[in-house]
Amino acid sequence: MKNSKIYPWIVVGLLWGVALLNYMDRQMLSTMKDAMQVDIVELQSATNFGYLMAIFLWIYALMSPVSGVIADRLNRKWLIVGSLFVWSSVTYLMGIAETFNQVVWLRALMGVSEALYIPAGLSLIADYHTGKSRSLAVGIHMTGLYTGQAIGGFGATVADAFSWHTTFHWFGIIGIAYAVILMLFLHDKKTEILPTEKLQANPQKEKESVFTSLKSLLTNVAFWVILLYFAAPSLPRWATKNWLPTLFAENLDLPMSQAGPISTITIAVSSFIGVLIGGPLSDKWVQKNLRGRVYTGAIGLGLTIPSLLLLGFGHNLVAVVGAGLLFGIGYGIFDTNNMPILCQFVSHKQRATAYGVMNMIGVSAGAFITHLLGRWGDSGNLGVGFAMLAIVVAIALGVQLYFLRPKTDNME
Repeated sequence: MKNSKIYPWIVVGLLWGVALLNYMDRQMLSTMKDAMQVDIVELQSATNFGYLMAIFLWIYALMSPVSGVIADRLNRKWLIVGSLFVWSSVTYLMGIAETFNQVVWLRALMGVSEALYIPAGLSLIADYHTGKSRSLAVGIHMTGLYTGQAIGGFGATVADAFSWHTTFHWFGIIGIAYAVILMLFLHDKKTEILPTEKLQANPQKEKESVFTSLKSLLTNVAFWVILLYFAAPSLPRWATKNWLPTLFAENLDLPMSQAGPISTITIAVSSFIGVLIGGPLSDKWVQKNLRGRVYTGAIGLGLTIPSLLLLGFGHNLVAVVGAGLLFGIGYGIFDTNNMPILCQFVSHKQRATAYGVMNMIGVSAGAFITHLLGRWGDSGNLGVGFAMLAIVVAIALGVQLYFLRPKTDNME
């Protein structure tokens, strides 16, 4: 099966499930604040809750470059299986936590384990899919993240029906079981560019040292542009993941058990639509113009600008949900092209490392905005904060269009 023509798509399917669990386990905490604060009173403060959400992002950010370096050098299958098992176990233990400090430590450990997945998963998909299917394959994988985010939005609903302890327990058990499935069916793929005899004559040719790899990345001007291009939209990305349920609840005067599912499903469904548009469009456009992926990503970013303004200032169901739909479509188009654009400027030997660095910058931006929006939320300015993010995205869009000029679709 490993060598069959359909196996690259089986890999996408298997990793789709991992992506779903990755975002589901982290997302559901954002909707379970009301249920948990009855037992853990510190969570009644939006500042404390923002800190709890941010600690995950800071740890996740610091671990991302390390996870990328590891993924470029070790077997990615076992890295993915191990990280899934650990963060699922942490999810189970969240249901046992009794104090705020315990939840903080568990959330930090989840940040370490979840950071190990994305660079390994995306680089594995990029190795299995080249040319005409790369953006679509990455995009389909990304829909797993959106689906996980949507299911995580039902955390408060499940907690209302049972308890927040039971919710964490069962989500954790599901992830542990899925790790066993990956052990049986997922295989790594090592891309070899040089002929076998040359590799034998130069056994170190294919593997660079960590220092050499990082030096090569950090002296690549295009990579710095990609970092900005990736980091700026990460501000609204994490803002919507961690604070959109609260924004919906406040602006629409809804209980969190309703606002959570509405907000996360709105983003998830529209992002899925964005992927279905952005993936095929990018794969076809790049066949005629090497900047096709860049242009496709720019269209997606452009759509998020008016949506952020509407999210910030809208106070009726049509305006707020419509803004969420527009944001999701735009972000889906943008998100499905990040790794394919990276492949145009970075060698396959460095892609996991490069994406790890990108993740560090993007998630650090997310941690910053998550904590900042917590403070703004306490002062009643959460909507204004969302609207101001449109300015940052507009700047990144201009830089991307001016500087990113690829010379190939697959840097070797």
